[in-house]
Amino acid sequence: MKALTQTDFHFDGQKSVYHGKVRDVYDIDGDKIVMVATDRISAFDVILPKGIPFKGQVLNQIAAKFLDLTADICPNWKLATPDPMVTVGLKCEGFRVEMIIRSILTGSAWRAYKEGCRELCGVKLPEGMKENERFPEPIVTPTTKADEGHDMNISKEEIIAQGLVSAEDYAVIEDYTRKLFRRGQEIAAKQGLILVDTKYEFGKRDGKVYLIDEIHTPDSSRYFYAEGYEEKLAKGEPQRQLSKEFLRQWLIEHNFMNEPGQTMPEITDEYAEEVSNRYIELYEHITGETFNKAADEADLATRIEKNVKDFLAQNK
Repeated sequence: MKALTQTDFHFDGQKSVYHGKVRDVYDIDGDKIVMVATDRISAFDVILPKGIPFKGQVLNQIAAKFLDLTADICPNWKLATPDPMVTVGLKCEGFRVEMIIRSILTGSAWRAYKEGCRELCGVKLPEGMKENERFPEPIVTPTTKADEGHDMNISKEEIIAQGLVSAEDYAVIEDYTRKLFRRGQEIAAKQGLILVDTKYEFGKRDGKVYLIDEIHTPDSSRYFYAEGYEEKLAKGEPQRQLSKEFLRQWLIEHNFMNEPGQTMPEITDEYAEEVSNRYIELYEHITGETFNKAADEADLATRIEKNVKDFLAQNK
């Protein structure tokens, strides 16, 4: 199976390209962006040395579906998906924060909690909580958006005081965050899943706030299976989940958390295929649809380039 781990396209009107951890973003005439979801995969703020087949297609198609299913809540950047691994959308000026919302104490929040942390991003946490227990209501725990290195937790008050987002815009994006999460939870519940936590990114264009980037994908979200959740919680057993946490746990078991002196474990072809299958499993569970693998062509980049160029030529 093939994986797309890097791109080097040259589209008409292209002004610049930004290569992120997973997505490559091409600026077209300063007005539109072509976002390519590659098969790169990252964990602990480092890109793993091997790509995951079909991961980009999974991410792109889930995000596109949820952008459509939430367009009534807030405007978003998406215009079209000319290729299974590409979304073309409006260019927005992104806010320098990511809006993380959590309904359950797990992952990094749990790791901090068991070390004694009782306040996260300015939000007070109840005493006596167990791992994977629900919060009384979802909490919003923003982070700064770092170009390199770790994103840092930050409170609403610090965001406004530092001028990262105005008080007026913050009120809008927090409201959108809660409404989008509620919709995501409702859709997940219909598929027998719990949307545990997720992140959203927002930007502005012509004075209006837009939802940008991905939404409700396994890279940006954590899902638990609803069946057995209460039983496992009561017994203190790990939850069955669909998210990238299984990859983080695998790396931790192999003594890697991107700390000084640690070496990335080998990603075998067999493990890459296992990760690929987990991503496809999440796609099918969260969408309720069968995942159709895009044609295994000799060159994924050639297919993408043709599809995007055709789209741009028809939509000048």
